Amino acid sequence: MKQHTKKRLYFAEVLLLGLVCGIIAYPQAVKFIPPLFNAVEKLMVNEGLDLQGGIHLEYKADVSQVPSEQVSDALSAAEAVIERRVNAFGVGEPLVQLSRSGTEQRIIVELPGIKDIEQAKKMIKETPFLEFRELAPEDSDAVKQFDTMNAAAKEQAQVILERARSGEDFGQLATEFSQDPGSKDKAGDLDFVTKGTFVPEFDAVIFDSNFKSGEVYPSLVESQFGWHIIKKIEERPAAASDGSEGDAREVRAAHILFIKRSIDQYPELQYVATGLTGKNLKKVSIDYQSQGIGSPQVALEFDSDGATLLAEISKRNVGKQLAIFIDHEIFSAPTIQQELLGGKAVVTSNFTSKTVNEYVKRLNEGALPVPIALVSQQSVDASLGQPALQKSLFAGLVGLGAVAIFMIFYYRFLGLIAVFALLLYTAMLLTIFKLSVFTPFAITVTLSGIAGFILSIGIAVDANVLIFERTREELSYGKGVAKSIKEGFRRAWPSIRDGHVSTLITTFILIGTGTGFVKGFAIILALGVLLSLFTAVVLVRVTMDFLIGEWMERHPRVLVSPKKLLE
Repeated sequence: MKQHTKKRLYFAEVLLLGLVCGIIAYPQAVKFIPPLFNAVEKLMVNEGLDLQGGIHLEYKADVSQVPSEQVSDALSAAEAVIERRVNAFGVGEPLVQLSRSGTEQRIIVELPGIKDIEQAKKMIKETPFLEFRELAPEDSDAVKQFDTMNAAAKEQAQVILERARSGEDFGQLATEFSQDPGSKDKAGDLDFVTKGTFVPEFDAVIFDSNFKSGEVYPSLVESQFGWHIIKKIEERPAAASDGSEGDAREVRAAHILFIKRSIDQYPELQYVATGLTGKNLKKVSIDYQSQGIGSPQVALEFDSDGATLLAEISKRNVGKQLAIFIDHEIFSAPTIQQELLGGKAVVTSNFTSKTVNEYVKRLNEGALPVPIALVSQQSVDASLGQPALQKSLFAGLVGLGAVAIFMIFYYRFLGLIAVFALLLYTAMLLTIFKLSVFTPFAITVTLSGIAGFILSIGIAVDANVLIFERTREELSYGKGVAKSIKEGFRRAWPSIRDGHVSTLITTFILIGTGTGFVKGFAIILALGVLLSLFTAVVLVRVTMDFLIGEWMERHPRVLVSPKKLLE
């Protein structure tokens, strides 16, 4: 009885898996449940370039000026830069990969859904820009501009203060003028607080015993955030820390804030160009203090022009930051400890092996851009892919139908189980395609991938054929149905295992050495092979264990013809 309960539980889990995957694979099945349908319908298969159209670009990488030991790193850096650039398009699953054509190094870029080929070429071809910037002097135009803005903000705050003190509605003024997003929509109301909640300047005012409830404080209160116009609404006793009623008070106040802006909030303005850029950087490497037993640090080496600039910059900025910008975005801002002579410098921090490698890689992206030249371009129209997609799907349905008819005709009841497993296998694979977009390993389906998918259907049913043939062979020896099925799985397993492993080895070779469509075909085929193994060995076995019972022992003809039983 316990064994039967376990079989029922396992089969219920298979049915639940089939139901979930079926709904995700074919959302129209739950169209009568709008909330579920709307949620599932959003899950889409990520289509490749040949299905939805887009741009295919191929670049030749000129590594003739790169030292041989740095070629691999330089190409990887160029690939990373281009990938970072194409991500700016917002493309779903852009493809950027290294390739080889004879002795030439190639970088292949595919942008599904993009139509403006000239814009794509311009953005990809731009050289990443690395530069070193120093802090802007206190009398710079940028600093003066912030001083002017703050003076205007303070002047406006003073005007609004006079309006509030003259009797205008404080809440309305706060809603209209306050720049505090936390209280603006609540008419400036800050609710009840205890002393120490706000910055000292603010606390000193609202907890001043001479400041009465209902009053607006007569002057602006300046803090690190800006200028506050404060109204005290009410106050009440508060429980002391020991739970007794003491002198502690809670105050409810409202304020209107005019923000004080600082150049520190805007790195692109806080730092100014020095003329030292990535073109002056000869080498970036990892160095270790104390002969390799200390913390890792980043060693920088500049050319002769860079050495001169670095010496001048470091001399006037000792104790100040020298910011590193990549593509006009701040990457790091180390502090100069001393004058740097000889064109060499080190960046120290609490680096780990992972973070120091990432630091060096990012600097090399700007410092060692590989010159690239466009050698091939192609704009793919989605209308070319749709007919091919429809024909491929039709071919897949025809193939699936033909396999189903054969399995049912030849293997009878076992064939029905195989068809059920095949439908479940198809639903699971489509579900994986759709859900993979939420992972770092999103699967892009191309026409070649669909070919791999259709081929994997044949592989999926091949395992069932081996199991069923072994089962029929055991039945022909006069063994019972349950024992024949058990033996069928046991004896078929070595052949199933070897067949799937040999196919997987081939797909892994294609994934490792192939590019483009060949790689897409191999990835989906490998996924299909793994899933078919799970379907045949686990799902089919669970289904057969549940459905085939004592009644089958009395009617073995539903599995095999009487003629076979007599052979």
